[in-house]
Amino acid sequence: MSSRPAAGGGRWVEVDPARIGRWVEGFADRHGPPGTTVREYGLLLTAPDGSTAELYAPPGAPASDDVPGFVAHAVAPRRIGLLLARKGAVAVGVAEGTDLVVSKVDTRYVQGRTAAGGWSQHRFARRRDNQAKAALGDAADLAVRLLLPEAAALTALVCGGDRKAVDTVLADRRLAPLVPLRAERLLDVPEPRHAVLVAAVGAARAVWIRLRDPAPE
Repeated sequence: MSSRPAAGGGRWVEVDPARIGRWVEGFADRHGPPGTTVREYGLLLTAPDGSTAELYAPPGAPASDDVPGFVAHAVAPRRIGLLLARKGAVAVGVAEGTDLVVSKVDTRYVQGRTAAGGWSQHRFARRRDNQAKAALGDAADLAVRLLLPEAAALTALVCGGDRKAVDTVLADRRLAPLVPLRAERLLDVPEPRHAVLVAAVGAARAVWIRLRDPAPE
């Protein structure tokens, strides 16, 4: 389980689906039995002391009316696509439940920034931009080969890395069938490698919870 501050207040907690039932029990023990309200994102738990927990359903999980249903849907195996992109590196995969069943990582050299000025700086910048465009073009080709044939079977597409790079890849017209499957969450990952792709499966399946403490009196 990981935790980080949330913009606008509170904090985000990421919980493995297998632990979400126990997490809700712990929330009730600490703050009192909560009320449950259905929200577009999942469920809102409101405790007697004013603490709240917004439970965001994992990508591809159907809506739930109560906590038992939410837990059941969260732990159920789903087939999801993964697209991680940063500069000259891309990782594409398909996960069945917790298992990565399809994977491919591709890297292509993209020149780093230079401190040179004048024409040299412009020349390096153009070269770098061309290298980046070529790398993202290769990434789109890879997604076409691995993800497009899976589109009908996927419940969601979870992306990670640099948002601009991911947006550029998915702007390829051939990948239009995947765009409606794209989940709102963007995974914060380092340069894509196979180990990063494997770890992304768990992050893609995690339940995101926004916790807020009671407002001070």
